[in-house]
Amino acid sequence: MNIQTHDGINPSLSGTPVAVEPGRATVDLLTTDVMRADAQGLVHGGFVFSAADYAAMLAVNHPNVVLGSADCTFTAPVRIGETVRIQAAITETKGRKRVVEITAKVDGRVVLTGTLATFVLDQHVLQG
Repeated sequence: MNIQTHDGINPSLSGTPVAVEPGRATVDLLTTDVMRADAQGLVHGGFVFSAADYAAMLAVNHPNVVLGSADCTFTAPVRIGETVRIQAAITETKGRKRVVEITAKVDGRVVLTGTLATFVLDQHVLQG
């Protein structure tokens, strides 16, 4: 895997790359107690979204890619200890914009779907 973006991501919080190829990426997120939202063991959705965002960034795989917007739907809960597999694929390229479709599953059960609009900038978003 030749990862060219988001090299500072903490895999324990945002997932571990499983596959990165042109226009596609897969990330696994092992959910842990630090992600707990309540006493029943529900994982806070922000961690699942973070892994989905990371998968989208890896699908684009450019050093200056940023997220512009996201339209996502959570379809099922995630429990502490489950592994979420997120698959991302670019579905549209228009200038600097890359539209990425993501699907997150736990043991084949869909827990999140979405469309993320990303943008490839000329320089890092914090420069300039």
